[in-house]
Amino acid sequence: MGGLKFDKWGYEVNTASDACISAINSFYHQKQASKYEKAVFDAVSSLIAENRDDDVALELHSKLLEDFPRDLVSLKRAQILCFYMGRPDLSLNLVQKVLPQNEQENYIYGMLAFSLLETGRMADAEKAAKKGLQINREDSWAQHALCHVLQHECRFKEAVGFMEECSKSWNSLSSFMCTHNWWHVALCYLEGHSPMRKVLDVYDHCIWKELERNHAVPREVYLNALGLLLRVYLRGEIDIIEDRLKILAGCLTNQDLWYLEWHLDVLTVWALASTGEYGKGEDLLKGLRSRISKMSNKKRRVMQGGMLLAEAMYEYGKGNYSRALELLGPDFDANRCKAIGASDEQLDVFNEVWYVAMLNTGRAAEAIKVLESRTEKREGVPFMWRLLERAYSMLGRPEATAAREKAKHLEDTCFK
Repeated sequence: MGGLKFDKWGYEVNTASDACISAINSFYHQKQASKYEKAVFDAVSSLIAENRDDDVALELHSKLLEDFPRDLVSLKRAQILCFYMGRPDLSLNLVQKVLPQNEQENYIYGMLAFSLLETGRMADAEKAAKKGLQINREDSWAQHALCHVLQHECRFKEAVGFMEECSKSWNSLSSFMCTHNWWHVALCYLEGHSPMRKVLDVYDHCIWKELERNHAVPREVYLNALGLLLRVYLRGEIDIIEDRLKILAGCLTNQDLWYLEWHLDVLTVWALASTGEYGKGEDLLKGLRSRISKMSNKKRRVMQGGMLLAEAMYEYGKGNYSRALELLGPDFDANRCKAIGASDEQLDVFNEVWYVAMLNTGRAAEAIKVLESRTEKREGVPFMWRLLERAYSMLGRPEATAAREKAKHLEDTCFK
């Protein structure tokens, strides 16, 4: 029938059963723990230790999964740890280790697919995601992984059709997962050169609406909002998102949202700078520098790229493109910043920042090298061809015509 009761600590439990509460309270009073309970306790404790060592935490999770390979919650926790370590290879090793004991579980295939796509194995990721969907068509993580693959392969129309059909099953998802799946839909519209109103409809009705409805939403929802607006911003559509960005940046002056997630902080400093909140942006950067200085030498080395990225995004937001380029360096690759806690798809926007900054500072020859390489690997994105056209035109090179024609063809056919 449903209901709400409280355990002995006064915490809410969704139950109408006194027996349930009694059992929970009885559990609190036990002085003995099984081998499994001890292993879980040690693994979780390693994550919340004051001077956490990620390698130790991962080792404890790996040992736990060796002994208890059907504990998919602990697998998920371990994969999240790998995500923030920037080590999708280790994440893949873990899921492959327990796969034989979980072959009938749909959850395992979504986790497998994400690790595969993050290590560049797109064909294998697609197979794994589809295997999970065969078991449970409504598995949101498998849906998400398959969309990643379709998007990476520039199958934008297919990706949007698939995800919009799946969206009927998203009402029960967390705010983060629901808005993140819609974020992918919006990106497919954007990269496939669908009308901008479609992109902003997703932002307004499926992302911002969630923030407007409940300001206590997970921080990752802000990530989805910022990540989308930054991409629109880079495409020169500043006027149509200006009001939206100012409202969002206003929310992010709330320091309760700072220092929760490096990825969010990096995007926040850009939003603050681009809307004239320079003082707030400097305060956030100052706090990030302080946190870096207190890290162990090993952790500081890992996070240094994230700190430089935050500094660069602040300068980019202010319009100081030369300084942003100086901070990013001549061989920037956003994938080297995975430790901020972002997928390849989420990181790619920072590569786009780098390309645009090069063009904005007249470094067309340098931009051409990276853009030609980019379009060879992923040729179905009109925006990349438009940037290449711009770079060729800046140098008066005849290849600008072919780049323009390629971009126009893709713009006209992506969603046909």
